Amino acid sequence: MIEIDIEKENKAIAQEYKELLRISYQTLTPADKKLIRKAFDVAVDAHKEQRRKSGEAYIFHPIAVAKIVASEIGLGATSIAAALLHDVVEDTPMTVEDIERLFNPKVAQLVEGLTKISLVQKDLNASMQAENFRKMILTLNDDVRVILIKLADRLHNMQTMDSMAEYKQTKIASETLYIYAPLAHRLGLYNIKTKLEDLGLKYTEPNVYNDIVSKIRETKEEQDSYIKDISDVLKKSLDVENIDYIIKGRPKSIYSIRRKMRAQNVSFDEVYDKFALRIVYKSDPHDEKFIAWKIYSIVTDHYRPSPSRLRDWISSPKSTGYEALHITVMGPKGRWVEVQVRSERMDEIAEKGYAAHYKYKNGATEESGLDTWLNLLREALENPETNAVDFVEDFKMNLYSKEIFVFTPKGEIKSLPKGATSLDFAFSIHSEIGIKTRGTRVNGRLVPLNHELKSGDQVEVITSANQKPTVNWLEYVTTSRAKNKIKNVLNENTKKIGEEGKELLTRKLKHLKITLNEQVTNELVNFFKLKTSLDLFYRVGIGAIENQQLKDYAAQKSNTFINFFKNKIKRNKDTTAAEDIHKPIISSNYDMLVFGTEHDKLDYKLSQCCNPIPGDDVFGFVTINEGIKVHKKDCPNAIGMQSNYAYRIMSAKWIDSSQEEFKAIINITGMDVLGLTNQLTRVISNNMSVNIQSISLSTDAGIFHGQIAVIVQNNTILKKMINAIKKIDGVDKVTREYRT
Repeated sequence: MIEIDIEKENKAIAQEYKELLRISYQTLTPADKKLIRKAFDVAVDAHKEQRRKSGEAYIFHPIAVAKIVASEIGLGATSIAAALLHDVVEDTPMTVEDIERLFNPKVAQLVEGLTKISLVQKDLNASMQAENFRKMILTLNDDVRVILIKLADRLHNMQTMDSMAEYKQTKIASETLYIYAPLAHRLGLYNIKTKLEDLGLKYTEPNVYNDIVSKIRETKEEQDSYIKDISDVLKKSLDVENIDYIIKGRPKSIYSIRRKMRAQNVSFDEVYDKFALRIVYKSDPHDEKFIAWKIYSIVTDHYRPSPSRLRDWISSPKSTGYEALHITVMGPKGRWVEVQVRSERMDEIAEKGYAAHYKYKNGATEESGLDTWLNLLREALENPETNAVDFVEDFKMNLYSKEIFVFTPKGEIKSLPKGATSLDFAFSIHSEIGIKTRGTRVNGRLVPLNHELKSGDQVEVITSANQKPTVNWLEYVTTSRAKNKIKNVLNENTKKIGEEGKELLTRKLKHLKITLNEQVTNELVNFFKLKTSLDLFYRVGIGAIENQQLKDYAAQKSNTFINFFKNKIKRNKDTTAAEDIHKPIISSNYDMLVFGTEHDKLDYKLSQCCNPIPGDDVFGFVTINEGIKVHKKDCPNAIGMQSNYAYRIMSAKWIDSSQEEFKAIINITGMDVLGLTNQLTRVISNNMSVNIQSISLSTDAGIFHGQIAVIVQNNTILKKMINAIKKIDGVDKVTREYRT
């Protein structure tokens, strides 16, 4: 019986290998096929004793990763071989030197890069996960293919997570949304980005994911019919013009629907552009742009376009290399539909990113958007002192940002992230120009350094040899490049002042009969609520810490024990308050908050960023100074916390809150109907056993806006109240407010 299973498995492995060669995007030479076959044989032998958690032979994983690398990312034989071997050094006795001997230095270098990423221990301390990402980003500096193979590895892991423990699924999915999906986006791999985002949502918010999936299924037939109606109309006109094209319907990704629902505070049914039409046409390079605008003309002859939602990434491609025309038109039944127009070349670049970009580059010497970005990345990595978490946050912020296009005084076009300022522009030209910036002119008018630029602006930088960056400049810029350069200059200055400050502090403490040593330095850092000893010495150096404050520290130092007992007494007060929360269960509401598998009753604080109330899905986060903070599972900060600090996450759930009251803020909009205010207050206070804490109502040109802060006992009561308000005549929308 076992023999038959193994025989079956071996057949399946051989079939997978043939499929790998068949679907390769690149044309494989006999030498390429020989290299891939050798890598396959070595990987099969190395992993022969291993099985995955699901029970299948481990070799299926490297083959699946190689298939993604070959078809979806479009890399060649060297990368396919490296993908097949990517776990060999980590999981078996084989070394990088063995791979170099068996294959070639390039394959060995890629496998070594992938192994380095995997070998970082992730859960040692708070910044280790960020350090892991930083090391991964450093490998981009050596060879971008390492990251591309890593993305394929992550995608397959995400596709096969069902047999894992729930906490591991959440952690891996959070990491994926936090850094891998944005990286795929930045490298132009839109298909992979979409898959990673959807799978990330599946494991971080399974209820939301399943709800959207079921609604998409329910409406699929109607959507397909709607897309067909539009396609049929356009086909007639496109055929008359003899354009060689195909039309595809493209539903919006589950993650992007969720993002739109949250950003606009709307339900699934209120998300209008849940699908798009893609027209992909054949063209020689000379006519490519002409045909795109011809198709635009045909589409807008039939359907009225939204002028504010035309996106021309053909005239000005994104820095990822993405080119397309996006037109949003009013389709039948008053629905907005996005129409994407791309040539076959543009479509390949959108699907394959890096690989297709270089296929079509034909040895051209001009620098591509990706090359420019990698050069900026090298600059960002120049500063080894940057805190790992800050580095990753800054880096990530620049991964997803939308782009604007601005002009230099000579008319050259520059791409910057949306939200970039005139000072960011100065640093984008050259860091030396940025550092010496005295002022900026936008469209001939003098503007502040923090002036936010818009597409089409023409920017001129005024420099001065005597100009130096100040700390305020960090608030004037948004790009990592500018921030890192400013920090470097400030750090040099800070260190110099810090050295002088340390000498000054030593003398001042001597007068107070205290010797400056490591323990005293740490106590002072905590006393002044600073982060590092350099912060302390710098503040002394610039005179921000006065003699009286040092005397207060000395007095506190001699009173340590008294203060310790005072804190104890304060803590006891908090504990008493917490005991009220944890009274015995006396009702069937089951809304009290408990932690961990043992349902421990611990002290906690409710986080203000998402204002959880009983009944919400929540988790606990162990902070450094404030104990356990409770966040909603869909809190805007949840992904970052679960990814960077997974070991500080505690499972939490509500059991009973009938003895507690919680604040919720409700926003109401509608038509200004006579008597609406009276009805509103009556519904809330009479029917719901709810206290109104504050109420703010206003009307503007017949539109009613209201914000009501109420005190409720649990989520069930809040939901009932919201449903009752929705039934009031004139009320259009009722939403609960979350702080971000």
